[in-house]
Amino acid sequence: MNKFYLILIILIAAIVPTVNSQELPKGAIRIFPESINWGDAPPSLPAGAKVFILEGNPQQEGIFTMRVKFPPYYKLPAHTHPKDERVTVLEGAVYVGFGNNIDTANSQKFTVGSYYLNPVNEAHYVFTGEEGVIFQVTGLGPWGLVYTEEKK
Repeated sequence: MNKFYLILIILIAAIVPTVNSQELPKGAIRIFPESINWGDAPPSLPAGAKVFILEGNPQQEGIFTMRVKFPPYYKLPAHTHPKDERVTVLEGAVYVGFGNNIDTANSQKFTVGSYYLNPVNEAHYVFTGEEGVIFQVTGLGPWGLVYTEEKK
């Protein structure tokens, strides 16, 4: 390779900033799919669920956003939350219904791109079919579950 071109390439590389070296303003958050490291959900959820916290802490005051993954044929018994819960479906599908017990015949299917809000203290249940689901929950903490039917 000609010395001139090699020097030119080195100079251009030094002058052109890379995207990864950009300094973010205080408070900015950027999370890319490849950096999501799913962990087991807390024991308040039936076994098999996975979570990843994107922002905040669901156990503390303030806004939080988390991703939740339920495997195929997962059932989350009827429960309430102490504050509104906002959900966006990112992958797969989830079934949601209102009531104090799971009623698979009385639920609504939410697919990719769907959004729903479960109001404060309103009993609802969630389950998946053959494909499982990944959804994103945004709410105000402290957040939690109070079951209206027995957790299995």
